[in-house]
Amino acid sequence: MSPDVPADGPDGTGPQQWEQMLRAMLGPAADDAIREMRAMGVDPAAMAAASGLPTDPVALQQALAQVQRMLATSGDQPVNWQMAHDLARQQAAAGGDPTLSPARVKEVRDALSVAELWLDAATDLPPAPGPVQAWSRAEWVEATLPTWRTLTEPVATSLAAALAGAIGPALGEIGAAFPGGMPAGPGAGDPAQMLRGLGSAVFGLQVGQAAGTLAREAFGTTDIGLPLLEHPAPALVAANVDAFAEGLDAPVEEVRLYLALREAAASRLFAHVPWLRAHLLDAVAEYARGIAIDVEHLEEAVSSIDPTDPAALQAALSGGVFAPQTTPAQQAALARLEHALALVEGWVDEVATTAATPHLPHAVPLREMVRRRRAAGGPAEQTFASLVGLELRPRRLRDAATVWAHLTATHDVAGRDAVWTHPDLVPTSQDLDDPAGYDARRQAEVDGSVDLDRALAQILDDAEGTTDEGTTGTPAA
Repeated sequence: MSPDVPADGPDGTGPQQWEQMLRAMLGPAADDAIREMRAMGVDPAAMAAASGLPTDPVALQQALAQVQRMLATSGDQPVNWQMAHDLARQQAAAGGDPTLSPARVKEVRDALSVAELWLDAATDLPPAPGPVQAWSRAEWVEATLPTWRTLTEPVATSLAAALAGAIGPALGEIGAAFPGGMPAGPGAGDPAQMLRGLGSAVFGLQVGQAAGTLAREAFGTTDIGLPLLEHPAPALVAANVDAFAEGLDAPVEEVRLYLALREAAASRLFAHVPWLRAHLLDAVAEYARGIAIDVEHLEEAVSSIDPTDPAALQAALSGGVFAPQTTPAQQAALARLEHALALVEGWVDEVATTAATPHLPHAVPLREMVRRRRAAGGPAEQTFASLVGLELRPRRLRDAATVWAHLTATHDVAGRDAVWTHPDLVPTSQDLDDPAGYDARRQAEVDGSVDLDRALAQILDDAEGTTDEGTTGTPAA
């Protein structure tokens, strides 16, 4: 063997295989790069092994093909939505996700139909116009993924730009070291574009994992607080309802009916309070617009990460390495979001339990179980929090439910639900602290508004009188 050609590796792979891999990576520039590395005394196989790349050329080919597919399908999207969709479906199907039989579909739809009848006595809001649905986990993914896009794209755009700014120059230096420049392929010659593609792929993995995991936990379309359908309609994921019922003292039929009441009540609220869905999603968007990245911290965190390794970037992202700093404006947006979530879930909690109590013996224990479940959160919510910095938890759910119960007692059902007609009428944080003072505070606001109107009218009258006097006293021409 020629002295300048390294011997076969310990696993039997020879230099010719690694040279083939380099040609696959670098394209036309491969031969120049190989000659230059050999002139420097560098063994391509040893360099690949030291970098942590697979020692098996077949595995390396597969890894490179995966990276190329990621970059090719990402395009200019801040999130690779094809990847997110495929991973979400894969995660949702973990452990099995069979198509619902006609009998199972009927069970769920019957429960939602009964829930609508019971709710007619507990709220003045009519049913949501859409048909009731019984879903598999895969169907939940398909129906809700458009809203995940709305929630995550603004955050992904900001973070991808920061990632390109932090690592792009270093990747450019790596590319400049190769004769002929960066490897051929998507984003060739443009490190920033390559990183945007990788960032898009990483976010696709993260969103897909979050949506797919949540598909195995969510009862319907509203139980994380945010409305996940653009046009609200009640739906239940049959497998998740059954899984929740396992181990409880209540029969599965009773659990299904209680969860159907909550889903149908929330769907009524989002369908007939026009400003509410936009209010919640705007709070998320306002948070995203205020994202500020600590670039120095980001550069330090990624200094040991191979910028061509999507798995390393995903692990770093999952660990919060790229978590944005929270600004005062974002903290205010988060406070508004948490307050709105508490009001929504407090109302649903009160209305659903009121409707359930005459019919379901275990209504009160089931209410407590759902409250504790929301307070504790789950893996999908934690993934979402690490992804966009938001925890979708109604921290003051119990206080909000107390306020709505107070309004039911003092204003009846119609008066309570009329509070949703305008954002200025819904309970404030002060009302959550002191429900009994709600009416006095609203009356004080009305009195203050009347006094202000009276003062403005007086000012306008005085101004008009002054003008009339000036006009009267002016001699005719």
